[in-house]
Amino acid sequence: MPLHTGTVRPHWTHTDHEDDMPSKVIIIDYGSQVTQLIARRVREAGVYSEIHSCVTTAEQVAAMKPQAVILSGGPASVGEADAPALDPGFLELGVPVLGICYGMQLLAQNLGGKLAQSLTREYGPADLNLTAPCALWEGITSPSRVWMSHGDKVMVPPSGFAVTASTSTLEVAAMADESRKIYAVQFHPEVHHSVDGERMLHNFLFKVVGIKPDWTMSSFVERVVKEMAEQVGDKHVVCALSGGIDSTVVAVLLHRAIGRRLHCIFVDNGLLRLGEGDEVVSYLREHFDLNLNFVQAQERFLSKLKGVEDPEKKRKIIGHTFIEIFDEEAKKLSEVDFLAQGTLYPDVIESVSHKGPSAVIKSHHNVGGLPDTMKLKLIEPLRELFKDEVRKVAAELGMPDSIVWRHPFPGPGLAIRVLGEVTEERLAILRQADKIVQQELRESGWYRKVWQGFAVLLPLKTVGVMGDGRTYEHVIALRVVDSVDAMTADWARLPAELIERMSGRIINEVKGVNRVVYDVSSKPPSTIEWE
Repeated sequence: MPLHTGTVRPHWTHTDHEDDMPSKVIIIDYGSQVTQLIARRVREAGVYSEIHSCVTTAEQVAAMKPQAVILSGGPASVGEADAPALDPGFLELGVPVLGICYGMQLLAQNLGGKLAQSLTREYGPADLNLTAPCALWEGITSPSRVWMSHGDKVMVPPSGFAVTASTSTLEVAAMADESRKIYAVQFHPEVHHSVDGERMLHNFLFKVVGIKPDWTMSSFVERVVKEMAEQVGDKHVVCALSGGIDSTVVAVLLHRAIGRRLHCIFVDNGLLRLGEGDEVVSYLREHFDLNLNFVQAQERFLSKLKGVEDPEKKRKIIGHTFIEIFDEEAKKLSEVDFLAQGTLYPDVIESVSHKGPSAVIKSHHNVGGLPDTMKLKLIEPLRELFKDEVRKVAAELGMPDSIVWRHPFPGPGLAIRVLGEVTEERLAILRQADKIVQQELRESGWYRKVWQGFAVLLPLKTVGVMGDGRTYEHVIALRVVDSVDAMTADWARLPAELIERMSGRIINEVKGVNRVVYDVSSKPPSTIEWE
């Protein structure tokens, strides 16, 4: 599908509000699976951070005016011919630099140190012995438990660097050139397995860099509302509401910026949870006086899904049908020039490989453009936020907990939780079962403790006994997971009595179900959703 190229620049790179810009740390991504964690830890410290591919040049980074640069880990070996390289200009920006794992090895290689390839990859916990004074170690007691994941190692640090820590298997576990404010660690302080990792990062940010912790959601709201008002001017914006927190926050932010020149379209595709459409629409109309078009399209979606069992076909049908309906409704608004989307920062990161555009592994439909037929410019106010930050913005905007903490819900809705063909009868069974799951999670206090919890209707029936009679009815699977950002997840260890209560209620209250099972699979290798 051809893409429209009118994407708005990320708002924190605007140059027309430089006096209002927060402090900034640039993270250079060399392909580590936990690079996002570095950004999250920095932001949790109250400092704004951005991740950029390792093909980004020092000149480009200089234009971003960062207060510090962090070099991430990565899977490559610095000795490989095609290994990601370090732009020497990063060390000439006049700002402190922290190298993590592969980042440390790059610093050693570029500054004249000596490296060697380990006979075996070191992966797991290690006791870090602090062997020399270092700003990173302030307030930390030796030894400190850290997390290792590397194949290469630094044998001799570059001239001017002192070895500041070691382990039983690694003589140079950390090094520093205090005069140039260049620091490097072989372990990963960003992961929670590194007990003092958060303190080390804070020491870098506040003791070494002297940065100001001015990244707050209140300041974000103030700045983004101001920028969107200027960007849109006297034009109009259309926004697709899904009922989820991302699109709802986008709508409320835009309403603050441009008022009733925002036009929201909520399409009920017949695949929502019980009462969800009416709940979201009523709340938005009551509290924000939005221009809201509530489109009832249940029959249109379900008719197209009739007889379809393949999950990918279901997704495509739902996606294409939504675009058709949204396009039809948007065309009725002749004065609209912008489309608002709830694109989040992980979507942006995953759509740009650390090796550059040619090696993109995963693309996202809402990153980078629109179908040419729509001819609208994108506005993406949440483009640089993580999911937990979106929740903080929602709380800042005064939204109720029922919306702020609503569990994520897939775009295709219940269609991918009704395994097999989607029918009115099967949707009704799933909605009733899922309502019980939501009620029990909330009443037990577990709703806020887990990332996501829901019911799945399986495409099979089993024999059962109710009263004195034989039954042959449906099976419901319960899926409850713990996660931070859905990139990985583990099944939630709910109390047995809670699972028992859910199961008993579903079997007794939902007609057509005689068996409930609990999913104890993690991601990976499984996914959170079943389809």
